[in-house]
Amino acid sequence: MKDIKFCPGTLAEGFNTYSPVCLRKVFKNKKVSHILPYQVPQLNEETEDLFIENRKRISISGVQEKLSLLLDKNQLRLTKEGEQGEYILKPIPRDLKKVDQVPANEHLTMQIAAQVYGIKTAENALVFFKDGTPSYITKRFDIRPDGLKWGEEDFASLAGKTKDNFGINYKYEFSYEELAELIKKYIPTWRIEMDKYFSLVVFNYLFSNGDAHLKNFSVLETPKGDYILSPAYDLINTRLHVDDTDFALDKGLFKDGFESEHFKNSGHVHQDDFIEFGERIGIATHRVVKLLHPFLQRQTQVETLTNRSFLSDTSKKTYLLLYNTKRNYLL
Repeated sequence: MKDIKFCPGTLAEGFNTYSPVCLRKVFKNKKVSHILPYQVPQLNEETEDLFIENRKRISISGVQEKLSLLLDKNQLRLTKEGEQGEYILKPIPRDLKKVDQVPANEHLTMQIAAQVYGIKTAENALVFFKDGTPSYITKRFDIRPDGLKWGEEDFASLAGKTKDNFGINYKYEFSYEELAELIKKYIPTWRIEMDKYFSLVVFNYLFSNGDAHLKNFSVLETPKGDYILSPAYDLINTRLHVDDTDFALDKGLFKDGFESEHFKNSGHVHQDDFIEFGERIGIATHRVVKLLHPFLQRQTQVETLTNRSFLSDTSKKTYLLLYNTKRNYLL
């Protein structure tokens, strides 16, 4: 395993393991090692058996393999039967281009969302198997302090869409405008939450997250018993791995297929499209312009975090090229 020079959580400079800020946010202020007590499962039969058994228990859906961990004193370990997991571990997946870059890609994208744009995200970090192979780890936000779960529903459920009634593409057949209508329906403080939603939709466009489908947005119960948008999760630059579209949802931003003049002329989404989108979902025009502003700026911190990330040098260059290309489309 190569020497670590940046915190595998916050990407802060000058750390060869987790920084104090990362330990506080992600690991309850406990001194946790960035190395898991396991071999890579595919290379070790005993570990593979443990991981197969663990997969049966986790209730998080999705294509990518996910495993359940908890913090036992200062040690991360796989959950056993009857135990409530506190963390989700996502090892390197299969059947994608540049699969070895997936954990670092998701980690970087989540960190940029939180640190550069102030988007509330699930706490996360990178963690490594004994041979140095990276995995992405995220802290569950649906676990209450007493160990029980907060209520949570994704927007596929809120839209009444399942594989049985809408087919295999059920989580993609929608628009972001229609998703906003569900926010208005199910969240009492929707005007506050809509600002967060708008920023997240713009972020997903800017950072080429073609996986922002209905199951990757959720509402989360609060201590008061009402619901708000959950922290953002599963943010990743999918263009590094697949040749996908600008938006995960088939209809894109608008339920009626609206296109701005800029879009008609260039074939690319422009800030005019996002201004129209913001107005349609109930945000005042001056507020939309203010929310858009950070995304139109050249954010040097994006470059700093990317260069500190655990991506390969080639992937860092591609990541920044994709970001700058999308930002230029918006200008």
